[in-house]
Amino acid sequence: MLTEQRRRLILDVLKRDGRAVAGELARLWEVSEDTIRRDMRDMASAGLLKRVHGGALPIAAPLPDLSARRGLATEEKQRLAAAAVRLILPGQVVFFDGGTTTAEIVRQIPLDMPLTVVTHAPTIAAELERHSAVEVVLIGGKIYRHSMVAVGPTALAAIEQVRPDVFFLGATAAHPTEGLSTGDFEEAAIKRRISDRSLATYCPLTSDKLDSISPFGIVPIMQPTGLIVVSEIETAILDGYSARGASLVLA
Repeated sequence: MLTEQRRRLILDVLKRDGRAVAGELARLWEVSEDTIRRDMRDMASAGLLKRVHGGALPIAAPLPDLSARRGLATEEKQRLAAAAVRLILPGQVVFFDGGTTTAEIVRQIPLDMPLTVVTHAPTIAAELERHSAVEVVLIGGKIYRHSMVAVGPTALAAIEQVRPDVFFLGATAAHPTEGLSTGDFEEAAIKRRISDRSLATYCPLTSDKLDSISPFGIVPIMQPTGLIVVSEIETAILDGYSARGASLVLA
């Protein structure tokens, strides 16, 4: 089997199974395990996959900027948002991460529901303009433009002063063994600290984010109170998360 052939097949395995084990592929294709490991090492250098002990994992595709993401998977996000709103009780302190799915959750909150909303995303705060029963606390800091959220020491210091009842966490990727991840180091640290300080954390995930990884880990997959996903996702995929201790909320 030619090198390029093997490497295309490795990508096919990652797409199908969400992981590729070097030893298994070596036996299947009757080549040495060193050959497969060398393929994976070269592919990782080219940004095609992420090397892990014993094999490789897929890399999440780079996300477009916030304005471009607003039109992606809208119906799925609306369903995730509806399931998320059912988890909110009047009078709670709710922290909203940045992102288009969390923005959709905010849009679906009843206008007369009393809440205290804390967010480090100016775009989320703006969505609450007509919610007269909601008190909005906007956390400041250096703005990470890709997600339009505040990061850095100023934001972290303010987060230390709040204890939310519920945190709706945004992630760019989710994987049963690698957990939730995102594309920026500082943003990952902010998300992790908010989750640590919240009584409950829920992460809504569109199906394209499952079984992939981004460069910077947020929390292990079993740490959030629940992962919110649509019910049509294959049972075999969801079972992989449940087996790792994740609690699933079906939308």
